[in-house]
Amino acid sequence: MVTIPKSLCMLGAALLLACTSADEPDTRSTSSESRAEDAGVMDAAKPHYEPAYADSRFQDPYVDSDEWRDEPVRHRYVHGGFKDTEARFSIYFPPEDKYAGRFFQYILPVSGNEHAITHPEYPDPSYTIGFAVDSGAYLVETNGGKLDFLPAADLDVTLWRTSAAVAEYSRVLANTYYPKRGAHRPYGYAWGGSGGAFKTIACIESTQGVWDGAVPFIHATPVALPNDFTVQAHAMRVLRSKLPAIVDAIDPGGSGDMYAGLNDDERAALHEVTAMGFPPDAWFNHRATSFGYTGVLASLLDSVILLDGSYFEDFWKLPGYLGHDQPQALEKYRVHRETSIVAAYTPEQVVAMGMPLSLSAGQPANAHIPAGFRVKDLPQGDLQGASIKVLCGAATGAVVYVAGVFEDVLNVGYGQGFQALADVQPGDRVEIDNSVYLAVQTYHRHQVPSSEYHVYDQYRDAQGAPRYPQRKVPITSLFNQSGMMTGKFSGKLIVVESLMDEIAFAWQADWYRARVAKMLADQLDGAYRLWYVEKAMHTPPKDPRQGLKPGIATRVINYGAVLQQALRDLAAWVEKGEAPAESTAYEVVDGQIHVPPTAAERKGVQPVVTLTANGAARAEVHVGQPVTFDAVIEVPPAAGKVVAAEWDFEGEGDFPVQSELKPSARVELTRQYTFSAPGTYFPALRASTHKTGDANTPYARIQNLGRVRVVVTP
Repeated sequence: MVTIPKSLCMLGAALLLACTSADEPDTRSTSSESRAEDAGVMDAAKPHYEPAYADSRFQDPYVDSDEWRDEPVRHRYVHGGFKDTEARFSIYFPPEDKYAGRFFQYILPVSGNEHAITHPEYPDPSYTIGFAVDSGAYLVETNGGKLDFLPAADLDVTLWRTSAAVAEYSRVLANTYYPKRGAHRPYGYAWGGSGGAFKTIACIESTQGVWDGAVPFIHATPVALPNDFTVQAHAMRVLRSKLPAIVDAIDPGGSGDMYAGLNDDERAALHEVTAMGFPPDAWFNHRATSFGYTGVLASLLDSVILLDGSYFEDFWKLPGYLGHDQPQALEKYRVHRETSIVAAYTPEQVVAMGMPLSLSAGQPANAHIPAGFRVKDLPQGDLQGASIKVLCGAATGAVVYVAGVFEDVLNVGYGQGFQALADVQPGDRVEIDNSVYLAVQTYHRHQVPSSEYHVYDQYRDAQGAPRYPQRKVPITSLFNQSGMMTGKFSGKLIVVESLMDEIAFAWQADWYRARVAKMLADQLDGAYRLWYVEKAMHTPPKDPRQGLKPGIATRVINYGAVLQQALRDLAAWVEKGEAPAESTAYEVVDGQIHVPPTAAERKGVQPVVTLTANGAARAEVHVGQPVTFDAVIEVPPAAGKVVAAEWDFEGEGDFPVQSELKPSARVELTRQYTFSAPGTYFPALRASTHKTGDANTPYARIQNLGRVRVVVTP
């Protein structure tokens, strides 16, 4: 058996305090009320809970921090771990009068961080303490069993074993902290996205009785790595100069022909990536996508080299590989040069210079590793993905990959053995070479999986045989040694998938649904839902503009509210037998997910917004000439009511104009706006719905967008 290298952490980012007994909580607090609450717990008879799950690795739990906090809402914070392991956890308990006998457990994509809930990366995430308290739940998170972002030698430790051990121990603590409730087994629900979705599914497929249900979101398939990254990288290289025109064609009021003006190679690349599932609507954010996912791919490249190193020679030498068959197509992109390090910058310094961090460089455990380099005589050309190999000095042999270039700083993502980069010094010689990155961009063509993965049909001939030479090393299956995603699980699942997801392509949720359907047969509707979310990418926008014009918030919604509703509906489904909204209706066409145009047909939980400008998707007016905007907002059956409608006519992303409305399942709106300067604008209407029609709550307000184009001339 081939062992997965530790750099595969992207499938799946602590302080050790003085240890005290779990039965002797630290009662330090900021108020007499909190001291009284702690004293009450200490004096009460403590109910007993006998865990249903036992793990020999996690036998001795401890609590090293236990305190009441008042922000963002009143809750009891508990931190601890398991002795003789790297496992750590944070748990956030509501006051007893807010507790309804359940917990929500957030599963992070990568290991090494049990503090994500109090330091969220994205705005208004689904895992807020306020949301949990409002839902009668306590929150649980772990570091995945590791103090760093690398997986454990035993992959199950980071996939599900640590999470299971902490889930069960949280029940022991809940019985201690909620004596008035008596002995009880809290219901448990796990949720996680991307690599965390893999882990969430592994959790519920690998255990019995630990969790009652789960909400995996934006999940991929077992063959996603590295193929989703490589096909995306190939398209971005070939199409880079044409992407603005592609975006203009598919934006509202555009030509609709994204292939217009492309040469044969460009058309082929766009067709390939689209047929593999990349959503064309997501190309508007190609610069951020290019940086972000090159940084992630950097964490996989060394593993591919280790497991299938001969590929990177065969690519350039053997028939059937792009490097051999069409070397002229790659020649203009080739970069290979030796130079020297002028300066190395830590992640903190990179951020201070106003640059982003790659996913690996942004992990807390890597704060001392350089995240950026300045080199002497920066090579010309496209350096995206190029390797930087240290040729001399204490870090000789260390390799890092260029995620992006910002002015003259090479912003990097880490590969195998990246820890040695801490010893890089100015003057060290380095080799910059993009041959590996160019070669890996078509690796997916040589790793064609079984016929159940229909998007790979483009790489098969009429008889179903692969059109390209196939590698003897099954990389994709090695990346999935855990055997997860069988479709067999205990409890109930609500899957949430984004239609504009640029890396976990939307069809991949349909693939898993087919596996679940095979296992559950006619019982599918009693245990599984799949909700597709329109106008949502892999991650929510961090700010309303994100350096884009129009602002990203006019294109992309935050799907966190859908996750919040999914967790609440999951709890009602398990605890009360109340079935959630039906799965989204859809069909798969050439790798793309298509949903019906109306809310009644589409189902799911998200509203459908239809917007026109002067009666069409595009309006052309003069400065000072008013434009009439008409909108219809519809909510799917049993999914709630429209509670808010916000307008952004200038495309800034701030939605400054709100319409007054009475909560209803269908809302019609008309608004006029006059533009004062010439230009091309993309006005947007953002609608929010709530299941009970509560217009005041900040939680579970599900969004969608309508967009149009207005061309204003003098």
